[in-house]
Amino acid sequence: MKKSKFSLTQYKDKFLGIVEKIDHKTLAVWAIDCVKRVLPYFEEKYPQDHRPRQAIGTLQSWIDTGLFKMADIRKASLAAHAAAREAGQDNAARSAARAAGQAVATAHVPTHSIGAAIYALQAIHRASNSSDADADAAVAKEQDWQYQHLLKLMENSKRLNSKSMPMEEQLIAPCGMNCGVCVSYLAMKNDLKKKGFGKKYCAG
Repeated sequence: MKKSKFSLTQYKDKFLGIVEKIDHKTLAVWAIDCVKRVLPYFEEKYPQDHRPRQAIGTLQSWIDTGLFKMADIRKASLAAHAAAREAGQDNAARSAARAAGQAVATAHVPTHSIGAAIYALQAIHRASNSSDADADAAVAKEQDWQYQHLLKLMENSKRLNSKSMPMEEQLIAPCGMNCGVCVSYLAMKNDLKKKGFGKKYCAG
């Protein structure tokens, strides 16, 4: 019996509520992790085509440096989606490449991370050659991993942020602002102008 179609929209709502509460770069890390789990479906079939892998590499560069260049993000996303189209119809390789194309777009719009996760689920569904029940079980298992992994990343991010924003009394500036939570002071401390951000500096 022919396996039923995978619905891209049915999984969106579960992620949407939590994604809206998570910082941008954590979502980018999550998108990459979701894609990496299914990218072998594409790379085993097309070992010489590195476009999807390069797409998540572009996103990783943005995570590492904070430098955002729309032309680079767009180019990498379009390349991954072109690879998906060339992979043919209704197969796991196509879905994995789509996931990569969505993932890199997370640098521009955070909710693209959901698209990466959902296309990864579609890849799992399409890779299953068994019954609808088995395919659905595989998708449910992967979705549970995605959700739990996102929660773990969110908690890790909160812990790191709490450590990087000290609240000692000596960090109270003449203006009365605590430098540990002052955007202008943190911009100066991390020299964000060198990373492409035109933020006003404050020496505290």
